[in-house]
Amino acid sequence: MEEEDEVSPSQEIDFCTLGMLIIDEIHYLPPNPPVFDILGGSGTYSALGARLFSPPPLSQTISWIVDKGSDFPGSITAQIESWKTSCLIRSDPSRLTTRGWNGYDSNQHRAFKYTTPKLRLDEHALTSSLLFSKSFHLNCSPTRCIDLVTSILRRRKIVNPGCPKPLFIWEPVPDLCTPSELLNCTNALPYVDICSPNHSELAAFLGDPDLSLDPLTGSISTQSVERACEQLLSSMPLQSYALVVRCGVKGVYLAKNGGRSRRPSMIKKKRPANRPRGGLTLDMDMEALFAGLLGNDGELEREVVPIDPGVEMWLPAVFGEEDAEKVVDPTGGGNGFLGGLSVALARGKGLEEAAAWGNVAASFAIEQVGMPRLGKDEIGRETWNGVQVEERLDEYVQKVKERLG
Repeated sequence: MEEEDEVSPSQEIDFCTLGMLIIDEIHYLPPNPPVFDILGGSGTYSALGARLFSPPPLSQTISWIVDKGSDFPGSITAQIESWKTSCLIRSDPSRLTTRGWNGYDSNQHRAFKYTTPKLRLDEHALTSSLLFSKSFHLNCSPTRCIDLVTSILRRRKIVNPGCPKPLFIWEPVPDLCTPSELLNCTNALPYVDICSPNHSELAAFLGDPDLSLDPLTGSISTQSVERACEQLLSSMPLQSYALVVRCGVKGVYLAKNGGRSRRPSMIKKKRPANRPRGGLTLDMDMEALFAGLLGNDGELEREVVPIDPGVEMWLPAVFGEEDAEKVVDPTGGGNGFLGGLSVALARGKGLEEAAAWGNVAASFAIEQVGMPRLGKDEIGRETWNGVQVEERLDEYVQKVKERLG
């Protein structure tokens, strides 16, 4: 971990989150006692999800921003340092660290409120190395999502006009997943590569009073999730973005329109300097007109445009309904999923494989209260909760290999 003024501008960054670190207190149903001073927040859990697949020195490609107040526990500082990430620490003894209260009901629905003033992150918090991350995780409202994406791209273009566009993975904030925000949501979708609400947030955008739950069983209705995705995708241009809907024990649903690839043409032919312009005339040289379209054999040459067939797929959770006892605390599972998904996409994985990374990341986030335990096995390989991440990923991929194709 490096202080803000020590982060090397040459450090390559695969993942950066603009989610916050929050110190949590979590209140469970009796007889379970509450717990305090738990490292949390969407930024922390998404950074964890990306860090799980990034043992040192690759850990330095994972970046996040921590605002430390006067009450910041030393034990959490040590925990952050042990991850060896490119973490920006901004200390301000004049304020308290952002803290939150979490409560769960019998259906694992979370209630949350801030107990100290929050300090939101924006594009101005990004140093030169973080600004050029290959992927960004955003946890915000639709209108703020548009502002962040445009501001980040504007800053990057000023510094390096030729830099490739990064990936933007947007996680809508629950409070603004409402029918009145649906128009803002559809306006934000063309700006991002991935939109990832959970099942109830997606349903809330579309005004579903059952929040994608089966009214008879109370479980998540896969048909409702699929119908909501179809409704949202049908309103947007082809090949614009992907919906990745997080559905707890049901896993994740991937939905993406097919169509022509948005990649630029690889065939670049220089037109003749004296090419004809305007409409056809009787004295026009037709050979010159078609010269740029003919191959060496004199045949008309056409570029083959790649067609994306689209995606409609369910991937099961690592801990499904039959493994419910392994889920100790669901806090941060969705954020951890998005960290794993984002870093996989940034490293060139396809959407389906990236979602598999996300599901594995989520499994490590929810099998204890707070963060998983970082350690090493008997031959020095990195483990989390005593398990190698790659081993769990391999086991999961074998389980779903027919779906992944």
